[in-house]
Amino acid sequence: MAPNSRKSMKRQILWPIVTLLMAGLLYGVYYINSLLPIITGYPAKYLCSAVFVSNRQQAEVEAMDLNFSFIKYTKNEVDFQDSSVTSSFLWGKSKAIYRDGFGCTLIRRTDEATLRSIKFPKFPPANYNQDTIAWPMGNILSDINTGVDNVKLEQITKKLMDENGYKGNAFAFMVVHKGVPVAEAYQPQFNAKTRFQSWSMAKSFTNTLAGIMVKDGKWDIDQPINIPEWQTDDRKQITYKNLMSAESGLLWNEDYGNRSDVTVMLYCENDFARFVFGQPLESPVGSKWYYSSGNPNVVTYQLRQTIGNDQEYYQFPYNRLFYNIGMPNAVFEVDASGTFVGSSYIYATARDFARYGLLHLQDGVFNGERILPEGWVSFSTSPNAQSKGEYGSLFWLNKSGKLPSAPDDMYWCQGYDGQRIFIIPSKELVVVILGFSHKPKNEMNCDALLGDILGTIN
Repeated sequence: MAPNSRKSMKRQILWPIVTLLMAGLLYGVYYINSLLPIITGYPAKYLCSAVFVSNRQQAEVEAMDLNFSFIKYTKNEVDFQDSSVTSSFLWGKSKAIYRDGFGCTLIRRTDEATLRSIKFPKFPPANYNQDTIAWPMGNILSDINTGVDNVKLEQITKKLMDENGYKGNAFAFMVVHKGVPVAEAYQPQFNAKTRFQSWSMAKSFTNTLAGIMVKDGKWDIDQPINIPEWQTDDRKQITYKNLMSAESGLLWNEDYGNRSDVTVMLYCENDFARFVFGQPLESPVGSKWYYSSGNPNVVTYQLRQTIGNDQEYYQFPYNRLFYNIGMPNAVFEVDASGTFVGSSYIYATARDFARYGLLHLQDGVFNGERILPEGWVSFSTSPNAQSKGEYGSLFWLNKSGKLPSAPDDMYWCQGYDGQRIFIIPSKELVVVILGFSHKPKNEMNCDALLGDILGTIN
């Protein structure tokens, strides 16, 4: 074969290979670039809230909470001068800022100066000092014997907190029996004043705010919601009940480990509700159950629209819920558009979350005041028919027997990485667990823990 012929043949063979390699490289760059807002946005937002809302140390947060996947390779800069965190990876960079009252917000599709110019409204604080009054409104705890085997409960607490015996890296643990705190423990870096992130436990709080709107006669949860973007198709049939029961029918991907609807919403968008408005229907409204973090952000958006005044809107959770159940120092964070992130971002103490559980254990009444309308707790804990007993209205249910060691009347608030408020009416019990229960290796064995706690009740 002539030399020129051999060169021509080599070119014919190599060219497709080079083309494929280049195409693969370009796709890889495109794919990584699409992930960078998430890879950098997650640690920027998370660390900002951990440092400026929860008063945690950067090194401790990075070693535990941010030590996974691509996230552990980001470079994070905490700026105490302007209360911000900037996270970088490859050519990507994200910044989150802290604003008093609003908590931390990821800068997306807006400029920092605009965000900082918006101030949380001033309104009267709670008219009590928690450190001078008794539980449940205050922090003075009693040692009333409620019939719990305290020795066994102390052993369980030690196994959970000191030995990681149930896995899950518990940060805080609290048990309330018959309205009385009977166990409370923290890892050394935390205490009773530490605000912990709710993650999706915030969804249940969004349900509660909706209940208050129903009590006020402002909302009918069975009536379609007037979202202009939905009026030209069957989405106009979606009700508050559909949203809170996770049966809106909207197309949604709740995969946390990749670029998905939930991660794009939380780390790439500035207006979470409007992102959801753009989702088409995947199935007829009310016909399919699918867990979605998009739905509750529509609810908190509609809360803002109904109230119609941002000063009153930002006061609403405090004046109508937090102040009335002993949670005056909770922080309900907003997206860059200023709407409460009803899917994910409430920061509160372990005691606060226990009080919230107690509100439901007492059928929506707290400290003698009815917060929720009669029948609301029953509605919230009635199973969605499509969920097979797993889900009610922004609450998880045990009617499916998912946690067999606990009775089937148990229901709970559940957040990413192991945040839980278990409420067991038949045992007059509330159990709060907060920590970093990252799946799959370190997922907490909640069933074993609950079984052991229930074994302490005489």
